[in-house]
Amino acid sequence: MKNLAVLTSGGDAPGMNAAIRAVVRTSFSRGVHAWGVLNGYSGLIEGNFKRLGPRDVGNIIQRGGTILGSARCPEFRTEEGVELAVRRLRGAGIDGLVVIGGNGSQSGANALRRIGFPVIGVASTIDNDLFGSEVTIGVDTALNVALNAIDNLKVTASSHRRALLVEVMGRKCGFLALMAGIAGGAEAIVIPEAEFPPEQLAERIQDAYERGKPHAIVVVAEGAAYNAERLCRYFEEHELLRGFEFRSTVLGYVLRGAAPTCRDRLLATRLGAEAAERMVASESGILVGEEKGAIVTTPLEEVVAGNKPLDSWFLNTADTLAR
Repeated sequence: MKNLAVLTSGGDAPGMNAAIRAVVRTSFSRGVHAWGVLNGYSGLIEGNFKRLGPRDVGNIIQRGGTILGSARCPEFRTEEGVELAVRRLRGAGIDGLVVIGGNGSQSGANALRRIGFPVIGVASTIDNDLFGSEVTIGVDTALNVALNAIDNLKVTASSHRRALLVEVMGRKCGFLALMAGIAGGAEAIVIPEAEFPPEQLAERIQDAYERGKPHAIVVVAEGAAYNAERLCRYFEEHELLRGFEFRSTVLGYVLRGAAPTCRDRLLATRLGAEAAERMVASESGILVGEEKGAIVTTPLEEVVAGNKPLDSWFLNTADTLAR
């Protein structure tokens, strides 16, 4: 292998830059030239490549987002788009590709694998819904940002005796909401994996008020059937809450843009370096992730077909701790 490319795709996650840095510098140390693909799979199809050396990735480990950029690319979902991307790579003399991203990104990596181009994935998504890695790049930072917001919101909720519905990202996965809710001492957590009717949620909030609590915090996953906005509207239309005033707060892209925590910088560095090492060693068609503190690899075809359920202990315990 003489030339290795790296791209970031899908939603940005804190720690992506640390992973890029690790891929580039590890490749350099093995005598392999590194190239960055600008703007994800869109840049791949356009042949938008940039040579990266050790100095090009200096002073980025602490930065959120991705210096390579990311973009949606409907064309890459077609067979013609994938074939064009491979022609671009081979035309540029690139021998292998590292893809840093979540489910959609790794589906793209698997499409490249199917037509024979060497590719390795790096597990990176704040949703933590990617099969093949217990924890993914960006999760720790997003959780800490969410927890800090919940702590602050709890203070003002107590001052005004309010029920606050706090919505966090996560697509159809409730991991962020569940963990932030438990760590933040929420009175209730609403996630796609454990839905319950708005009437039942209102009863729990009302019970908190009647037991003398000065506030109620409800953490809601964006992918739940009733997100924070819908819940507020439902409560209002059906006059379900008495005592507490209620408000909603949506923690959207603020969860993505923070500087990565130490945990995310170290995880991204380990996974990025391992991906580069394995690519140089001519391995391909795998996702590099972490399980129980150890680096593991999973075939990409299993990653895109797999389902990653939430830990049943947290699901079962969340309700008990909210009392």
